[in-house]
Amino acid sequence: MIDLQIDSISKSFGVLQLFSDISFVVEERQRIGLIARNGKGKSTLLKIIAGDDVPDSGKITMRNNLRVGYLEQEPDFDENLTVIEACLQRNSEKSELIARYENALSNGNEQELQHLMEEMDRLDAWDYENRARQVLSKLKIVSFTQPVRELSGGQKKRIALAAVLIEQPDLMILDEPTNHLDMEMVEWLEDYLARFTGSLLMVTHDRYFLDRVCNEIIEIDNSKIYRYKGNYNYFLQRREERLQNMAAETARARNLLRTELEWMRRQPQARAHKAKYRIEAFYKLEEKAAVMRDDASVSLDVKAQYIGNKIFVIKALNKAFGDKVIIKDFFYTFSRYEKVGIVGNNGTGKSTFIKMLLGKVAPDSGVIEVGETVKWGYYSQEGMQFDEQMKVIDAVRRIAEVIPVGNKMLTASQFLQHFLFTPEKQHDYVYKLSGGEKRRLYLCTVLMSNPNFLVLDEPTNDLDIDTLQVLEEYLFNFKGCVIVVSHDRYFTDRVSDHIFVFNGNGDIKDFPGNYTEYRDWREEEKALIAKVASEKNSKGAPAKQGWRDDSVKRKLTFKEQREYETLEAEIEQLENEKVQLEQEMSSGMLDNNTLLQKSMRVAELLEQIEQKSTRWLELSEFV
Repeated sequence: MIDLQIDSISKSFGVLQLFSDISFVVEERQRIGLIARNGKGKSTLLKIIAGDDVPDSGKITMRNNLRVGYLEQEPDFDENLTVIEACLQRNSEKSELIARYENALSNGNEQELQHLMEEMDRLDAWDYENRARQVLSKLKIVSFTQPVRELSGGQKKRIALAAVLIEQPDLMILDEPTNHLDMEMVEWLEDYLARFTGSLLMVTHDRYFLDRVCNEIIEIDNSKIYRYKGNYNYFLQRREERLQNMAAETARARNLLRTELEWMRRQPQARAHKAKYRIEAFYKLEEKAAVMRDDASVSLDVKAQYIGNKIFVIKALNKAFGDKVIIKDFFYTFSRYEKVGIVGNNGTGKSTFIKMLLGKVAPDSGVIEVGETVKWGYYSQEGMQFDEQMKVIDAVRRIAEVIPVGNKMLTASQFLQHFLFTPEKQHDYVYKLSGGEKRRLYLCTVLMSNPNFLVLDEPTNDLDIDTLQVLEEYLFNFKGCVIVVSHDRYFTDRVSDHIFVFNGNGDIKDFPGNYTEYRDWREEEKALIAKVASEKNSKGAPAKQGWRDDSVKRKLTFKEQREYETLEAEIEQLENEKVQLEQEMSSGMLDNNTLLQKSMRVAELLEQIEQKSTRWLELSEFV
């Protein structure tokens, strides 16, 4: 069954042609990833499909009663709404009722609560509210009555994502759904969408996400589209074949063109005796040979300044905001040419750590000694500040007229061309750039200062995959130091030698590998904890741990002993429930709503098992 049909649509802005006469269909349960360079029309195409924009020509047809959920790249909410109202605003009656119920609950108004509970029963709003609570909690939104005006841009994006997921539409249209999510949230969303039974059309730069969620890739290239029936890995292989075939075909056409050109340049009277079809064929061949692929790459061959042996040393660093501990007694000596990835949930202090390192935030105690030769290049989440009425070339010239690149000096215009800003694009106003193009311009201004220590805080947001690939290659060969904070797992894997894991409450671990290796290790640890708990429960005695500190003499209190014994039974019960749910989910007998509810329950069980197993191990130290 076809959910959505796109017939010969075109769109341009002035002389800029985004796409021309493109057609494709989205079938039921199809999961499509949309790929293109920044400024080539990805978000515009999604807006047109969602009805927020109109094509210049062509038409869009949806099947009857198709329920569509659309996540914008930059959501816009009424600032006076509460979180729960913003999430449920598409169903106004339930939204208003649930919002009133949440307010009465927070105010302790028992009389009003009784009335509202009856109304919740009447409208069958409990499941709707429970689904909202589950999704919002997974996206780390916990204050449902908080006004939208008090939220950050990232929180608003997560609320908009939650609103789409809560509605459970037949077709989800998602524009950069992983932006502003930490890795834990991204992995949860990945699992959620993998179980989603509707169809999906999305734009994302997260290549692991594309590979694991999508079963088809659509690429916009030179205003046309190309379809690849497979995941991102399959797309990479077939795209390379397509480009090689195109290059060979263009080369053959150019060879034939030289022969035909000699014939066409003969005297007009001689040409008049030739067949008309050959003249027409020449002009077609000329068009074919003149095909110029927009295949320029971002050149980042910026030579780093010399950096000495002393980079920076951190001694006994501490930082807290009230009761919230960010860093506690942290020591580290940074080495020359070291490349570190920083990962952790939102709010664990990653950006604060970077700002302390750069001297933008003062620690509560401790010392950070920075070497004299260190020259920072800082790309921050909120640092992209341009005068929207300024031209691109002028925004760069304000920083420098000439820039050293390798052994050469480039003008500002030449430098911008290395970043895919054509001479025409350089004279556009900044407000005309897409979000990704503005990010690329910002990256350009950071690197043009020729730093030897790059600090990149979420550099992957809104950058297209082509730019990310070249940035990764540049960082891999960069003759300086790098610290990267990113939720993009693929990017972090490519550029980091090891990672700092921010676990919260001031706990920072240095893991000797990339993020995927850390995740595998973490899963093995969870499996080991579960195995130890299972063996302990079956044998009736604690399994001996190799890392146990036998010098600890403290005994469990009566209350801790009871907790310890209770945990064993609780873990086993949770494990049994998880196994039962997984069997039911794999039976193929469940409807969409039941499947979603059970999958959410499994996620809750995993989190509870991890928490209780960790606590069990802590107590087992003293048994």
